[in-house]
Amino acid sequence: MSWIAAATATTSPESAQQAIGYPSLFLLVLFGALVPVIPTGALVSSAAVVAFHQTAPFAMALVFVTASLAAFLGDVALYWLGRRGMGSKNGSRWLEAIRARAPEERLEQAQKKLADHGVTVLVLSRMVPAGRIPVMLACLLAEWPIRRFARGNAPACLAWALTYQLIGILGGSLFPEPWEGVVAAVVLTVVISVAPSLWRRVRAAG
Repeated sequence: MSWIAAATATTSPESAQQAIGYPSLFLLVLFGALVPVIPTGALVSSAAVVAFHQTAPFAMALVFVTASLAAFLGDVALYWLGRRGMGSKNGSRWLEAIRARAPEERLEQAQKKLADHGVTVLVLSRMVPAGRIPVMLACLLAEWPIRRFARGNAPACLAWALTYQLIGILGGSLFPEPWEGVVAAVVLTVVISVAPSLWRRVRAAG
């Protein structure tokens, strides 16, 4: 058992943190894509802050790959479930969940933009808070094949992961302690997610 003791002795806290952190990030982002109640953007930014303060090589790259892959797989899985619901006489709870999160006004806007700009709208929808689901439903109603959706969604997930990782890097560079950077990144992502809806309310009130 000496090799176990030696391995334990040489295992750094960073290595243990990575062994737990990356699978957790992957699962949370994947689940958040399927059930959009988890603040996945804040998770990616927080992971980027921690990676920024680590000495391990490729930590930032691993956060980027993990987050973008999980987001892509989650989106494709949800789209596939939605397509199954569209083809079923009784629908599905996944399709109903997508419809419930796509208000009629937002859906009409998404359908118009999708007709005018095609795949480009998918990329932008991932960057706009609460923009992903209406565009996904618009793709479902337009009967996009899953391959077409996946081709457009791949760059969308890459851009999304990069954006929130840059927010985390900004938070990590401003503060010496990782936890301070995490708080800053979470606050910034919350502000970004809330700002568009507040702006629409101000315009409607005016």
